[in-house]
Amino acid sequence: MHRRQGFTLIELMVVVAIVAILAAVAVPAYGRYAYRARRVDGQELLLRIAQAQERHYTVHQRYGDLPSLGFSAATDAASEKGYYVAQVELTDTQGTAQGYVAMATPQAIQAKDACGNLSIDSTGRKLPAASDISRNTNGACW
Repeated sequence: MHRRQGFTLIELMVVVAIVAILAAVAVPAYGRYAYRARRVDGQELLLRIAQAQERHYTVHQRYGDLPSLGFSAATDAASEKGYYVAQVELTDTQGTAQGYVAMATPQAIQAKDACGNLSIDSTGRKLPAASDISRNTNGACW
């Protein structure tokens, strides 16, 4: 008697179901990882602004706006890869800028990141804090 070679339809459907289950788990995990990887672009921009603010404060005894820090835009500065745009708000005390808050807003594909806006202020406080994050961020926002 001659035996046929190949797969049955049931065997093929089982393989397809297993692949679908693996894809359903892997795709969201990869998406969260991609957000986390792109988040570094905003963190780096904010740290460059904070460093420039401290250099400016050392010389002028006040914090400065973006053009005085060496950034080309007067109102906001784009990150290197374009995933974030940062703005700086100065805190006035008796007519002198004695504090600042720099905030990076996610743009384009990064706009759906669970961390949302990233910020750093003149005291070094970074938001969102580790206690503010959800499980969907795939790690701390900072």
